[in-house]
Amino acid sequence: MSGERERTPRIACLAWGSLVWDPRQLPIRREWFKDGPFAPVEFTRQSSDDRMTLVIDPSARPVRVLWALMLPTDLQIAKEALRDREGITGSDSLSRIGSWDRGDMAPEDIPDLPRWGEDRGLDAAVWTALRPKLGTEERSPSIDEVIGHLRGLSGTARDHAKEYIERAPRQIHTDYRRQIEATLGWSCRDDF
Repeated sequence: MSGERERTPRIACLAWGSLVWDPRQLPIRREWFKDGPFAPVEFTRQSSDDRMTLVIDPSARPVRVLWALMLPTDLQIAKEALRDREGITGSDSLSRIGSWDRGDMAPEDIPDLPRWGEDRGLDAAVWTALRPKLGTEERSPSIDEVIGHLRGLSGTARDHAKEYIERAPRQIHTDYRRQIEATLGWSCRDDF
């Protein structure tokens, strides 16, 4: 016996949207780091409350995402915790949570994840793996469709959509965000 203590696994949660300013019960250490890997994210998913949310979109330009350390040290428990925070349900709900474990191949949408994770002494990472959607169609909407959708909102739905876009972290400076800011005036108020 060498007397060395076994190192506790370190799992990162990658984020680019509401997880940063509204983690709720997500079991993370409360600090978000701004030096995450690059991932192609864009405001291309219409949520159930009509917001246009940030999701991984293979057609988007990659941006540097944020990350925090998870409190769970078991990858399966970390995935379940993120799924629960995101309110993802259904028999295939865990398939909508992406994960990387040290030694795995790089995920297609986050090719530098293994190198990035190893450079930070991480053993695994999890992220929300929802895809683009407009209405019932699972596809990437054009910027004109997104702006048209946002312009058509009113009342509480409009307020929530505006808040989501304005509160998205400043570094998630996507092509669609620039167009939304220019057209609708919904500018970042990065207050986390």
